[in-house]
Amino acid sequence: MAHTAPARTGPPPTHHPAIPLKAKFVLPALAGIVYGLWTSGIDRHAGPITGWNVLLGVVSALAFAAAAYGIHTIAPRLPRELRAATWAAFAGIAFGFIYSLTDAGLVKTALLSLAVAAGVLAVVFYRYYTTED
Repeated sequence: MAHTAPARTGPPPTHHPAIPLKAKFVLPALAGIVYGLWTSGIDRHAGPITGWNVLLGVVSALAFAAAAYGIHTIAPRLPRELRAATWAAFAGIAFGFIYSLTDAGLVKTALLSLAVAAGVLAVVFYRYYTTED
């Protein structure tokens, strides 16, 4: 006797898996902490740790975490092109700020930031394009 699978009686599945509430806060916070430590480490140029290095690291960590949380919150409602562009802009700005702390030239910093943003745009757009319905 053959049986069929029971019919689904709920809303259709979405292409965005539900992100647990804990991960929504923890991942940006951890990434912000890493970014803040990296920022303060680069800014001190192998010198002593000062209050300004610590302040820069804390402010950078808070700004990075807040921006990442905001993008995680808003991005699922955006079309895939704009969502990919948002992540690309975030990655380019974050990289550009870190790289500018190394006393690199303005043009070199801008060009490398654009290269990072273009790479992130290509990868994220490809991911969204191939995984959406």
